[in-house]
Amino acid sequence: MIDIKNAKAIIPAAKTPALTPAEISAIEAAIGKKGAYKDAEAVHTTPMPRNDLKVTIKGEAVPIPFGFGGWVSVKKTLNGRSAILMSDCVLLQEEVNPLISAAHANGLEVSAIHNHFFYEEPRIFYMHVHGMGSPEELAKKYANTIAQTKISPKNQPPAGPPPAKMGNDIFNTVALNEIIKSEAVVNGPTIKYTLGRSDLTITAMGAELTASIGLNSWASFTGSMDKAYIAGDIAMQEHEVNAVVKSFRSNNIEVVAIHNHMLGDSPRMIFLHYLGNGPALTLANGFRTALDQLGKGKGMSMMH
Repeated sequence: MIDIKNAKAIIPAAKTPALTPAEISAIEAAIGKKGAYKDAEAVHTTPMPRNDLKVTIKGEAVPIPFGFGGWVSVKKTLNGRSAILMSDCVLLQEEVNPLISAAHANGLEVSAIHNHFFYEEPRIFYMHVHGMGSPEELAKKYANTIAQTKISPKNQPPAGPPPAKMGNDIFNTVALNEIIKSEAVVNGPTIKYTLGRSDLTITAMGAELTASIGLNSWASFTGSMDKAYIAGDIAMQEHEVNAVVKSFRSNNIEVVAIHNHMLGDSPRMIFLHYLGNGPALTLANGFRTALDQLGKGKGMSMMH
């Protein structure tokens, strides 16, 4: 078992050591897919889309990049003596418990299982997996864990031909960027905004948690400017939860789930998933208003 409590105690005040080129090569060789290394965060991330799935929301087909792609990230602990792995796995209901067993059999642990959506068909669940060890060791454990699943790159069909229109052809990213105060990333026919919590220093298992290893708020858009869907996640401290909930409901955006993603994180972080549909500019304003609730004073954090 991973000693999360003692892992907190090994944190010095230091910058995360970088993964070496050899370590990155070992990660990619074990997983069987190229990833991306973000030097500023010292994080290597491999996307794990479920291109085998055909997903609808309220009967409307939605693209996999809208929110049905998982990921696995690796970074070193702050003292450089070990590394951590975190992953978000996209699963059908019948795939959940076999993956739990495989993770445990390979020395990894499960930190959360939950939904991210309402109204989706087929029903989709998300499992968060973590572990500690050397970067190569962790990648091999993860590869063995997913080897018999559709998550594994070797078991995935190709992504298919590019869409007729990309996200930046469909959406007015200039207007949306101005509202959200961030730059959209185009992923097929969707666009996505990802924002970290630069106002906080959050650690788990001796490592600093940053945007590229799952500590982020995000919004994905699909559809059109006039008739869009928005879905995403807000990373909150406990005292921020109900202000964010109230903000979304006041903007007619549905709150889908409130839960943890990590274990042993300090300070404790809570994640809220949401879903909305309507004009893209209206939805963007709703997302931005929710983000504006973060970082405020504790106020009435809980009622007694």
